[in-house]
Amino acid sequence: MRVTLPAVLILVWFGLFGAGGASFGSLSSVVENDQSQFLPADSEATQVQELQEGFRDGDVIPAIVVYQRDGGLTDADDSAIDADAEYFQEIEGVIGDGVSPAVVSEDGEAAELFVQIDASAETKDVVGEMRERIADTAVDGLTASVTGPAGFTTDLAGAFAGIDGILLGVALLAVFIILIIVYRSPLLPVIVLGTSLSSLCAAVLAVVSLAKADILLLNGQTQGILFILVIGAATDYSLLYISRYREALHVHERKWDATIAALKGAWEPILASGGTVIAGLLMLLASELNSNKILGPVAAIGIVFALLGSLTLLPALLLWAGRVAFWPVRPKVAAHTAADDEIATKGVWPWVARLVARRPRLIWIVSTLILLVLSLGVTQLKADGVPTSEFVLGESQARDGQAVLGEHFPGGSGTPAVIIAPEDSLQEVADIALGTDGVSDVAVLSEDSPSGSLPVTTEGIQPLGPPGTPAGEPTVVDGQIQLNATLDYASDSDEAEAVVADLRDQLAAVGTDADPVLVGGATAVALDTKNAAIHDRNLIIPLVLGVILLILMLLLRSIVAPVLLIATVVLSFGAALGVSAVVFNGVFGFAGADPTVPLFGFVFLVALGVDYNIFLMTRVREEAIVHGAREGVLRGLVVTGGVITSAGLVLAATFAALGVLPILFLVQLSFIVAFGVLLDTFLVRSLLVPALAYDIGRAVWWPSKLARAEQPETAERR
Repeated sequence: MRVTLPAVLILVWFGLFGAGGASFGSLSSVVENDQSQFLPADSEATQVQELQEGFRDGDVIPAIVVYQRDGGLTDADDSAIDADAEYFQEIEGVIGDGVSPAVVSEDGEAAELFVQIDASAETKDVVGEMRERIADTAVDGLTASVTGPAGFTTDLAGAFAGIDGILLGVALLAVFIILIIVYRSPLLPVIVLGTSLSSLCAAVLAVVSLAKADILLLNGQTQGILFILVIGAATDYSLLYISRYREALHVHERKWDATIAALKGAWEPILASGGTVIAGLLMLLASELNSNKILGPVAAIGIVFALLGSLTLLPALLLWAGRVAFWPVRPKVAAHTAADDEIATKGVWPWVARLVARRPRLIWIVSTLILLVLSLGVTQLKADGVPTSEFVLGESQARDGQAVLGEHFPGGSGTPAVIIAPEDSLQEVADIALGTDGVSDVAVLSEDSPSGSLPVTTEGIQPLGPPGTPAGEPTVVDGQIQLNATLDYASDSDEAEAVVADLRDQLAAVGTDADPVLVGGATAVALDTKNAAIHDRNLIIPLVLGVILLILMLLLRSIVAPVLLIATVVLSFGAALGVSAVVFNGVFGFAGADPTVPLFGFVFLVALGVDYNIFLMTRVREEAIVHGAREGVLRGLVVTGGVITSAGLVLAATFAALGVLPILFLVQLSFIVAFGVLLDTFLVRSLLVPALAYDIGRAVWWPSKLARAEQPETAERR
């Protein structure tokens, strides 16, 4: 058994590593970055999107090609634009008659082409071919860009392109360097990273299989978080086991006995820590926003495999390697002496323990004040959403094109607000829309028009031909019509969202409960996404706190200690968010933050921050049973100080690796979590929590028996 069981475990994980590694190539085929796909089914924008399918043969994504020349377009420019339009129509993925005639701006300096791309096609490939065309046929002095929803989707996909290679490479390199410094061993970091990578491959295999079966959705940001979370968590759990294993090797001669002892000491805190993170992540299932909802199970799957890897594969590998894993400093069996019952006196953590013992109240008061001061910056956090054009950091052709459109055309040109209304209310809806501040013009979908729509004014549907030409009839589907309202503002701006909200308020009086007037489109998608994200943030945070508090009470068999731990982690999160707000605004100059940034930051920081407190307090409780409450705090701090600090550095480094991707959301999340983990590791877990527990004494374990137990004299004297 001592040979067969470890060998079987290693072979099983080797198989998962191979199968999961092959699944990495399938990730791109199941990743969906279209924002509208993650809206709740009952949102107004989602309902409009579904109803739109009846007005066209299939779902489409619009691209806008904008041309500009200072001083005015020339005849050569017009010819080049017409040639581009003909070329675009022949690109595979552009729907039939999907390229509209060029529209020239009033100042004559710009023109725009609208290109309808089949949503089932590879948008990035179609847009990529369009961009190659305008680059190859550029006329001197004429600038051209592909923008619109298809352009932004392509830029976002390009930003996520490095997620498999660059992100993993940076994260693994950072972890490897830290492990080399901590353990000064060439083999142990390889074993740890082998465990983490195997856990990640198994998680990817499971996630890809579920995505292919349409059981869950997966987007780029969830994929990146999964990578980082599994690598960081698996490494953290591995470090805790290694710490116990090394202790056991000092006591047991045989590797098998040391493995059993290490598992007995490590399985409970590791399982509790992983269970806490999983429970917190699964609270995201209560979200309205599907992009939040899917992160819960996807990340939870990752943590499950991180737990399995650290409790099965890692012990098997270390059993195989034994003391050689720690070469050149191999643990040796040492005879137990009376000195072993005393707290170590040399080193950083014994010094910290003595400091805590001398001034516990001063330490926790000063630590709390520092965190409160850092938390003041929360008032500067602008987490009410950012324009789509700000999602990608650095170069973005879609953003440049959007800026040109805003200079020469109505800001919402090409991405109108879409209104679905009863057929008999066409004129009333058009009048309300035209009378709304921020609406430039209104058109109704019509098969009678070559362009697919007819302008509508307060005098009715207008003909496109010379005077006397029949106006044409709107396209009617199940008694409903579709109107497009072009806004004066860019579709991803706050002003455009305000116009859509105003339209919804005014048009609510026109429809009925059975046949309402609905407003959708790109701006409505952004508005509904933001509102759902704010709702999720306000709902999920209390749920996560509640479930983690309950788990801590069950684990520590106490009420006081869990409440204190939760309070310190929340305070740490507030401090991390406050510092982040100042950095985002004053250093990086970000336009703002998505409402999900503080939500995800909270889930990861609280769940993972509690991990370190679980590592600490389970060991403190173990020591307190033998040596007393206060002595147990000091012993637990000394024993766990090094391993938890190493784990914190590893987790901070892995989350910081998210910053290499030029995605605003991930850059902000990486900073919040990385800084928060470091703050939690070096201040909260090292000073604040031990000082609080020491000052309170055995009452921290109330109402368990440990709070009423007789304390050894050494503890009372100390």
